[in-house]
Amino acid sequence: MSNPVMSSAGLPPERKKLLFRAWHRGMRETDILMGKFAEARLAGMSEAEIADFERLIDAPDPDILSWATGQSVVPVEFDTPVWRALVEFHNHKTPLKF
Repeated sequence: MSNPVMSSAGLPPERKKLLFRAWHRGMRETDILMGKFAEARLAGMSEAEIADFERLIDAPDPDILSWATGQSVVPVEFDTPVWRALVEFHNHKTPLKF
């Protein structure tokens, strides 16, 4: 389930790294949250969105999971259009099973 489906063959090297990092975070839950989103959206992201996604990737896994589940408020510096797109992306999918 957590293996990337999207081929990174056509991606620039820095986006390939981001796809890899999105799927290899450390916590299975955040691997799924970040990895599935990256598979679906990474190729079409603007440079500004890539920068926001890179900052988000550097956030600790427990924080990301806490924000995604609503257990804590997303800090202003991470409450970006990319974060909101990630949340919206998963809200329109079938519920995640961890």
